[in-house]
Amino acid sequence: MRQHHQEPAPVGEEAVPARPGAPEREDGGRPETSAPHPRRAPVPALSWLLPALLVLGLGSWGLSLPSIDFRSMGDYGLLDRLPVTFYASLVILTAGFLVALRRAGTSPGWPLVYCVGLLVALKAAPAVLYDSVRYPWASKHDAVVNTILGAGELRPHAALSGNMSAYDQWPGFFALNAALVRAFGVESTAVYLNWAPIVLGLILLPVLVLLYRTFTEDWRLVWTAVWIFQLANWVGQDYLAPQGLAYVLHLTVLAVVLRHFVRPGSAGRLRDRAALDPAAAAVPPSTTTRQRAVGVLILSPLILAVNAVHQLTPVMLCVVLAVLCLTRRYRNLGLLAVTGLIMLTWNLTMGRPLFLETLGTLKDSLGRLTQNSRAGYTGQLTGPGPELAGRAGIAMALAVVLFAGIAVLARRRLTRGALPLLLASAAPLPLFAVNDYGGEMLFRVYLFGLPGAAFFAAAALVPAAGGARRSRAAVTRRRVTAVALPAALLALTAGFLPAYYGKDAMYYTPPAETALVARAIDGMPAGGLLLATSGSFPQALHRYDEVEHWWFCEQDPAENKRMLADPARYLADRIPRGVTAQVVLTRTQDIYTSGEGLLPAGGFTVLRDRLKASPLFRTVEEHPYGIVLVHTPSTTTPGGAS
Repeated sequence: MRQHHQEPAPVGEEAVPARPGAPEREDGGRPETSAPHPRRAPVPALSWLLPALLVLGLGSWGLSLPSIDFRSMGDYGLLDRLPVTFYASLVILTAGFLVALRRAGTSPGWPLVYCVGLLVALKAAPAVLYDSVRYPWASKHDAVVNTILGAGELRPHAALSGNMSAYDQWPGFFALNAALVRAFGVESTAVYLNWAPIVLGLILLPVLVLLYRTFTEDWRLVWTAVWIFQLANWVGQDYLAPQGLAYVLHLTVLAVVLRHFVRPGSAGRLRDRAALDPAAAAVPPSTTTRQRAVGVLILSPLILAVNAVHQLTPVMLCVVLAVLCLTRRYRNLGLLAVTGLIMLTWNLTMGRPLFLETLGTLKDSLGRLTQNSRAGYTGQLTGPGPELAGRAGIAMALAVVLFAGIAVLARRRLTRGALPLLLASAAPLPLFAVNDYGGEMLFRVYLFGLPGAAFFAAAALVPAAGGARRSRAAVTRRRVTAVALPAALLALTAGFLPAYYGKDAMYYTPPAETALVARAIDGMPAGGLLLATSGSFPQALHRYDEVEHWWFCEQDPAENKRMLADPARYLADRIPRGVTAQVVLTRTQDIYTSGEGLLPAGGFTVLRDRLKASPLFRTVEEHPYGIVLVHTPSTTTPGGAS
């Protein structure tokens, strides 16, 4: 007998069993049935409300942009430059999304439209406003693309300064962008670089929906998980960089595996609706050995693309597939073997230099949990904005994990069905014991665990449909959810803003500073040495294939304090004899070294003033946004190597 398909009830409401063939309510709930107790009348559809709130929310956002004075950012970055209308737009979009959830079962397009609107409202402001690249270090990716276009070849085994050899060893992302630059006829990737978070976010939306629909039939849960993912994705790894593209490919492979690699006879009771959470989806149809073998062949180009784009993501993919093998449902050793073989082959050929170097450092980093889980070079953010951003990021991560933990414990039948997603999210955690990945392992583990964490966090906030509406437990759940869901979404929104924008004073660079750096490097001879406190300033790696680099403050802060006692002698003694060396100190470096705790308060000013006053260095060009000094070796004693 054909079963009547039932849509989930609206958020915060419980559904009552429907008569076979009875029509569904427009808001996605159940039709009225005869009952001994009186019922409240259904809420009118108000079809005009959803487009009205969307237009009002995006309109408020657009009207707020001209009043954002991003050029005068202070301690709190962009956070205290955003007008009230900007914050109001996020509240309005959240309200519209909550209304859209009530009709998610019959009109899933509206939550999608609101998720796109949220993505734009959260991350498009820098792309619209900034007259330079957001994230100064992103300019090195533009430099790699320009070098590929200029040289017309890859040099994976060349020894390039500033750890730039790795980009020729994993060139997929840069080769793709070189092709895009040629196809679009633009000067460089800087033309579209700031739009990368929007483009990658739009590409990721259908992948997340596919992933979540594997484990739930409740559209409310799907879209709430997508919404939470966007709010909790504050780590800034979606800019124009290999990680952003590799992350999309990684989740695409995972979504295909979870939907099309189920082993026969492995689902057990999970194919019985009575054993499932009311919101859970049945386990996808099983596939034969031959079908899975064909699936491996189809996925191999995607897996190869992941390896061509990024160093760490293939490791994450292998770890996730290995953990999935612990379940009978996805014990696909062949897929794991192929994935591992592709990774190993790439690492021993194109990526051999960095791979061998990394193996040599594993002995020192293995098992150092505290060191490997630090954020950045020191992990000691200083200043109101960076400190607030750090606390907000930690609070966001803890909140998502807390909500996810509540769902894992409270909705055990849903957890049983979605166990592979839970395992895939927890799989990257042991990587803390392996390596610190240049101070970024903390962010990468969080990023790769976020899709599953967002799903279970949403499950804690969106109650399961079904059950008697008149039961006391159902009424309690409805009342709690009616408050908890909007409160949680607004709280996550409030946390996202400082976590994402609280450090923008070090992310935005005036064009004049960029021009100063470019002039300084263009004036250096091939083989010259560029000195700077860190590599986080615009055009830092311009001509990286011709000029050597030394970021002399990217070391232990205690050593930097010793350096400040006599910075001119400290640097001069480490500049090789006969090498033309220039020191470039910029406003962005000042903010970065202070905010990241590399130099003590006022340390950058001390460094600049003492270098200017020393006969060991001569000022070439000085402006309020930066200074260029050249080393004068005639007044120094022979030095060592940097």
